[in-house]
Amino acid sequence: MPSSLHAVVFDLDGLMFNTEALYQQVGSELLRRRGKLFEADLLNQMMGRPGSVALQIMIEHHGLTDSAQALSDETDDIFMDILDEQLECMPGLVDLLAALEQARLPKAIATSSGPQFVQNVLDRFDFAPRFQFILTSADVTEGKPHPQIYLMAAERFGLQPRAMMVLEDSQNGCRAAVASGAFAIAVPGGHSRSHDFAGAEFVAESLADRRIYAALNLPPR
Repeated sequence: MPSSLHAVVFDLDGLMFNTEALYQQVGSELLRRRGKLFEADLLNQMMGRPGSVALQIMIEHHGLTDSAQALSDETDDIFMDILDEQLECMPGLVDLLAALEQARLPKAIATSSGPQFVQNVLDRFDFAPRFQFILTSADVTEGKPHPQIYLMAAERFGLQPRAMMVLEDSQNGCRAAVASGAFAIAVPGGHSRSHDFAGAEFVAESLADRRIYAALNLPPR
């Protein structure tokens, strides 16, 4: 394992929080109201992409007459109730954040979600102050799997991408990390365990995986 990793970048949905599973509930409800099913193939296409892009994929897949904005507004209404009742940190997150802080390794978030949603989720755990910076869909012109957001993160850290570990749970997110040249680790959860993580250094069991700690020269917790 390399000893030259100087920062860590976290995806958000499905990596830090169980929001990918919650998105599946929202998507299923959106399509149920329209007499449609949220199939596994559609979910794979949508995961890791910016919300507007993901919803457009849903519209085209099922030939819906709704606009992406209309579906987005409906999604927000459904999602807020679910977040209040079901939002949770993914296994190993809290310990990994603490270990990085103890080692004084800087960390950031790079997510396809929008800034308001990200703030809403992070505020529930008071996590935002623990990160050097947070990049959202509002900061880029190209969404994942394009590497723009991770190239931007490396620039913000003042590092070459290879000196930065990226933790991603989806195929599209991992493709973005690999394309940027970062040290990409796949941490799939639930549905994304079937994704293709070609180019990742390894596929971790969770954020508690000892190999993540070893790559960062952190003592296991």
